[in-house]
Amino acid sequence: MSTTRATTEDRSAVRTLLRLWPYVRPVRVRLFTAAFVAVVASCTGLVIPLVLKWMVDGPVADRDPAGVWLGALYLLLLGLAESVLFGLRRWLVARPLSHVEAEMRADLYRHLQRLPVAFHDRWASGQLLSRATTDLMLLRMFLAFPLTFLLVNGATILVGVIIMLLQDWTLGLVILGPAVPVIVMCVVFESRYARVARLAQDQVGDLTTVVEESVLGIRIIKGFGRHRSQARAFRELSGTLRGTELRKARLLATIWAVIVTLPEVAIGAALVLGAVQVADGELSAGTLVAFLSTALALRWPVDSIGFLLAMSQEAATATERYFEVMDAEPESTTIATAGPSRPADGGLRFDGVVFRYPDAAPDSPPTLDHVDLHIRPGESMALVGATGSGKTTLTALVPRLHEVTSGRITLDGEDITAMSREELRAKVAVAFEEPTLFSASVGENVLMGAGDGAGTAELERALAVAQAEFVHALPQGTETQVGEQGLSLSGGQRQRIALARAVVGQPRFLVLDDPLSALDVHTEAAVEAALRQVLADTTALIVAHRPSTVLLADRVALLSDGRITAVGTHHELLRSNAEYAHLMSGEHVGDHPMEHVGDHAAEHVGEQEADRR
Repeated sequence: MSTTRATTEDRSAVRTLLRLWPYVRPVRVRLFTAAFVAVVASCTGLVIPLVLKWMVDGPVADRDPAGVWLGALYLLLLGLAESVLFGLRRWLVARPLSHVEAEMRADLYRHLQRLPVAFHDRWASGQLLSRATTDLMLLRMFLAFPLTFLLVNGATILVGVIIMLLQDWTLGLVILGPAVPVIVMCVVFESRYARVARLAQDQVGDLTTVVEESVLGIRIIKGFGRHRSQARAFRELSGTLRGTELRKARLLATIWAVIVTLPEVAIGAALVLGAVQVADGELSAGTLVAFLSTALALRWPVDSIGFLLAMSQEAATATERYFEVMDAEPESTTIATAGPSRPADGGLRFDGVVFRYPDAAPDSPPTLDHVDLHIRPGESMALVGATGSGKTTLTALVPRLHEVTSGRITLDGEDITAMSREELRAKVAVAFEEPTLFSASVGENVLMGAGDGAGTAELERALAVAQAEFVHALPQGTETQVGEQGLSLSGGQRQRIALARAVVGQPRFLVLDDPLSALDVHTEAAVEAALRQVLADTTALIVAHRPSTVLLADRVALLSDGRITAVGTHHELLRSNAEYAHLMSGEHVGDHPMEHVGDHAAEHVGEQEADRR
């Protein structure tokens, strides 16, 4: 669920919608022209009652057939002109508004790529999807119709009222009678509808999240027979959304009832009063016909106020939701100035690194607490620790997926915050324990980790290192589409492709988060043999849980409760550090006296290594 629900209290819909101006500005000429054309078309329709007045008081009263036919021709031409002008308005807005929507969607996508991982950790993906689809569709619809017709209908009502007052000011005042209660109702409606519209659009995001999770997790749902509980959760959210939409419908029905009923009563009163005036000879029949025709022509502009206000509120809410994401701070592009000078160290160094997650309680201990670690140039370091000790967090700091709270990390003596992210990530390649593949070919997934000039030779080398030659047996070889999330492949296959992606660019620094956990023993041994050649020329940090992975590294660092508590070779730590020994043996420390844990674990791990050989 999203944690970003915003309030509409004291929100100005106009001020919110004005934030769209930078996107609208490039197409403003066509939009203003379209609005002007629509105003002219609407005012053209108001000339028709004046022609009717002329016909009734002239040719009809004088029984002049030629004049009646001439008046009919005038009416036909006015109707044709009105329809052509409205068609021209539609043509003027279609292309520029699709451009505005496309630009906003592209900007949102680019911004999402630049937002820090912490942002994506907080936000539900369905909320982001709904902003990129439903909300932008609402904005395009608003710019195409409500925005124009709020202006057009306002101008039409103003011109129509002036015409009616000029015809007969007493009847005009009767028609204007409902104006005050209608305005009051519109103000009340706008504030209430804004809150419900925001709630409904947030609930659409929640529903989108459930659908997306159900599709991506379909194997889990089927495997555990949870389709009924998932369907129940979906029905509950869907029912909640339905209830909110019904509240919107009730509000709209209420305002529409008021807006339609009061003007109709006023027209009826004007008809009775006008008929009396005609009977008394105080008003001509043509004037009454023209007055009533003008009043009826204003029915649509007045009746449409309700749903135009509703669509405007939904557009304001969509704008608000869109800019909630756009206003989020992206990863900083500024380059930090160098701190106090110290002797430059090659390789990868963590110097007093402290990290606390942004949403952590202020009084909670940091995830990483003054981590000091040096991986020498060309050295590979295994990072070992219990679950929750902070291993994955530490590896995420190197490519700046998270920013250190204090301390610093250097690559070959240069602070990573003094590099641009593009430069940093060109030097550092990563492979995560949970590999993510994209809906693209195998080759495209692997070459994402290489520069633009990489080709078949680099691809084949990386596949060989990762023991991923199985891809050649796929239907289209490396051109085979792996499907969404790569779920058409096994876990081990996905992990090997992700490993190939990490090594294809021959990076200077390599960060591997338990990259072999899904492999069988024989494949793991083959991958390790190939990886040793890669690691010989690379500075690497490898999160490891098994002795076989640890043996890839030159040295081992033990991370315990957010601190580096021991560094040494595998065999040194196996004999000297009880915590490391029991992590490698897979046994609980309490199973043996503390002073014997190291010896017992060394024997156990030695047996495992012998079995592997």
